[in-house]
Amino acid sequence: MKQFTVPNIYRSTLISAVKQKRKQEDKLKKDFSPTLLDLGPLQVYLARHFGFCYGVENAIEIAFTTIEENQGKRIFLLSEMIHNPQVNADLTERGVRFLQDTYGKQLIPFDELTADDVVIIPAFGTTLEIEQLLVGKGITVSRYNTTCPFVEKVWNRSEQIAKKGYSIVVHGKPRHEETRATFSHASSHTPTVVVNDMAEAIELAGYITGEKNAEQFYTEFRGRYSEGFDVTRDLQKIGVVNQTTQLASDTQAISDYLKQVMIDLYGLTPSHTGDRFADTRDTLCYATNDNQTAVTGMLQTDADLALIIGGHNSSNSSHLVELCEEKLPSYFIDSAERLIDAQTIENRNWRTKELTRVTGYLPAKTPVRILVTSGASCPDAVVESVIRKLASLYGVAEKLDEVQAVYA
Repeated sequence: MKQFTVPNIYRSTLISAVKQKRKQEDKLKKDFSPTLLDLGPLQVYLARHFGFCYGVENAIEIAFTTIEENQGKRIFLLSEMIHNPQVNADLTERGVRFLQDTYGKQLIPFDELTADDVVIIPAFGTTLEIEQLLVGKGITVSRYNTTCPFVEKVWNRSEQIAKKGYSIVVHGKPRHEETRATFSHASSHTPTVVVNDMAEAIELAGYITGEKNAEQFYTEFRGRYSEGFDVTRDLQKIGVVNQTTQLASDTQAISDYLKQVMIDLYGLTPSHTGDRFADTRDTLCYATNDNQTAVTGMLQTDADLALIIGGHNSSNSSHLVELCEEKLPSYFIDSAERLIDAQTIENRNWRTKELTRVTGYLPAKTPVRILVTSGASCPDAVVESVIRKLASLYGVAEKLDEVQAVYA
């Protein structure tokens, strides 16, 4: 896989050493057990896979290269390039300005842009409408496009099955940039609708079978279906694609459920399932799969708590928290600064995004066993800083150098 040039401020000698050793020992990625950093009274279990993915490193390389090559020009990002506060702050410090927030609210009017400006498309991609708007202003789009190749893979797969007459069901968070972009690309080829979760998929099934009044669809799914969508016609042949950062198991469950609905409704045999339902398993992102599977493997370890590190509006990070909190006390943080002291932590609620202080998060025992992972947009340097802060709370910071030497 291609190696990217990412600023050293995001790298970690400790984490790189651990990842490299695990890669050498498990080249086929079959071992999803965590890596133990044994610091005596503190035992840190690092997930097998975590941190920057291919798409994020690609986006960071393009963004920082763009800044270097366009000194003196105005440089804009359509929205947050990735959902990480450190990376977005670094770009802002280098003069990059954001045109929209993560939910599409306009921060700087498009009318202010000129053909001389540089506009970077974020890793989530963007809608065809915004692309056309930029091109209409004479702005070069392709040169500064950081859209993740795995997001583009979903778009391409949508186009392929659209040509075979399938409508598209997008499993995604309706307000997320990536879902908006995928919806735009898919709906340019075929009727498209967005479902947020299994509950909405079940409601959609009611329209597929005709058990629900067709007119209700346009109210229930307002703002989430393509122009001209005909509920009595466009749900007869479907395929499910995903916002690549959703829980892979959730997307698969929704796909399996809707597939069974079609089988039951049309009396399909296994060899004819494709007549009504497209196979789209190849749209699941490898990094999302790996990170989520690694968390599942990590949770087999007997531990006291879990720390998940990532931006508060990072979808893939939130799902890692969701997985962990089913098993043990779990805390969602974006930096080492959230570890106030050995008694207090600032925790982000992954559902409401509310930040609260929690006391007594570290148990009064030794050794304390802590599971640690991070989202795909979180720098390894941030993960190391969290581990070092934990080590300092237990007075064993110097032992990290010894542990690093083992993996060097």
